[in-house]
Amino acid sequence: MILNKKNLKKIKGDASFRVFYRKKNNKKNSIIVYAHKEKEKNLLIYDAINKLLIKNNILAPSLYNESYRKNFIEIEDFGNNTIFNLLKKNSAKKINLYKDSIDLLNKIQKIKENKIKNFRGKIYKLPKYDKKELFKEAKLFSLWYAKKFIPKKKLAKFNASTNQQIKILLSGIKLKNNVFVHRDFHVSNLMVHKNKLGTIDTQDALLGNKAYDLASLIDDVRFKTKSKFKDQIYNYFIKVNKNLINRKNFSNDFEILSVLRNMKIIGIFTRLAMRDNKKKYLKLIPYAWELIELRMKKNKKFEPLKEILDINFSKKIRCLK
Repeated sequence: MILNKKNLKKIKGDASFRVFYRKKNNKKNSIIVYAHKEKEKNLLIYDAINKLLIKNNILAPSLYNESYRKNFIEIEDFGNNTIFNLLKKNSAKKINLYKDSIDLLNKIQKIKENKIKNFRGKIYKLPKYDKKELFKEAKLFSLWYAKKFIPKKKLAKFNASTNQQIKILLSGIKLKNNVFVHRDFHVSNLMVHKNKLGTIDTQDALLGNKAYDLASLIDDVRFKTKSKFKDQIYNYFIKVNKNLINRKNFSNDFEILSVLRNMKIIGIFTRLAMRDNKKKYLKLIPYAWELIELRMKKNKKFEPLKEILDINFSKKIRCLK
């Protein structure tokens, strides 16, 4: 397969190493996904997970062509109607769009399979989103963000105490790692295509905690919502899953995973700016802090970690972009 750059238009990408092009065609458009780094994850695994979703009647981009040796694949074009864009156009539809997203999440969480054959004929199995992986991700906060503000002589002590508290929180997680977790289930990765809601950006999917993707959606750093609305969407999820979950255990895990996810996000956005010169995500850090504060507020299990963060990161620091 050869790329003809005359009919390709570069389109807005994401925080990954991928580059996206819209390919114009008389019959139908398509998307070229080019990955010069991490191409196994961004091309091979991405398509395998999409296949798994499609097999289970979840809308995800179909593969049209692959040229793995040349670092790209051609997939179905879902257009531009992300939930994020639809919310910007018409916020009156917010509650319905979020409820539709919860309904999609429920369908995804009913997937029983965890294996699929990729386009090179090998079986890909979803890895477990275990506590070791969650700890590794949460540490990105210390590795990239904390070192910007904490003096070098105090950094080792801060890292040790923070990591200890993260481990304690992770030891308090109650639910099993037994559902499909998208890992970035938020309004920018949910799209309406042909009057049906589907998902993109699936390459990081794992087998994990039922509360994780809900935390991604409700406490989404990219789209601000009020606490009352967050509660409304959370309660809708609980209502449709009332026979499947222990509410106390689920709430416990939702809070822990939300806090650790947003600590991870602060670390990732700082890394993107420092390592990759992608600074546009820094403006989202203040809201990530707000989300952490929201879940920690009046919550005993977070008190030791909250104290460490409050001592080291003032309101002024948290508002820096």
